[in-house]
Amino acid sequence: MDQPVARKTRSVSHWTGAIDCVTLTYGQRFLRRKVLTTAQGDRFLVDLDHTTNLNHGDAFELEDGRLIEVIATDEDLLEITGDLTRLAWHIGNRHMPCQIEADRLLIQRDHVIRDMLQKLGATLREVSEPFTPEGGAYGHGRTHSHEH
Repeated sequence: MDQPVARKTRSVSHWTGAIDCVTLTYGQRFLRRKVLTTAQGDRFLVDLDHTTNLNHGDAFELEDGRLIEVIATDEDLLEITGDLTRLAWHIGNRHMPCQIEADRLLIQRDHVIRDMLQKLGATLREVSEPFTPEGGAYGHGRTHSHEH
């Protein structure tokens, strides 16, 4: 039997009634064509027109209209507190994906960046939780280059 195919996605809060879900890391949520396995063990092919950045709560729409919810999985992250404006500038200057919240920043664990942040006076703590960093500056999610 052929695998179901998802050629479309739905943004969070623009759908209801998922039949299943897939749990993906930040890196895995950036895709164009890939076979995924749902929580119930069913496989389906994602075959999108272009590489797409999916967020927690988005959904894949199968050709028959059924929906598969995207769940952001826990990842090993570094929680950063301190002078957030200054620290965010240094993280951004290194083009690191960064989740920005009112009282903390989250980045993927990296020993070089950890050392830099410690030297800048940051308070650091290892955490494990979903990672949803800020999207690209031009409103298109992740970016590959500085092209406009």
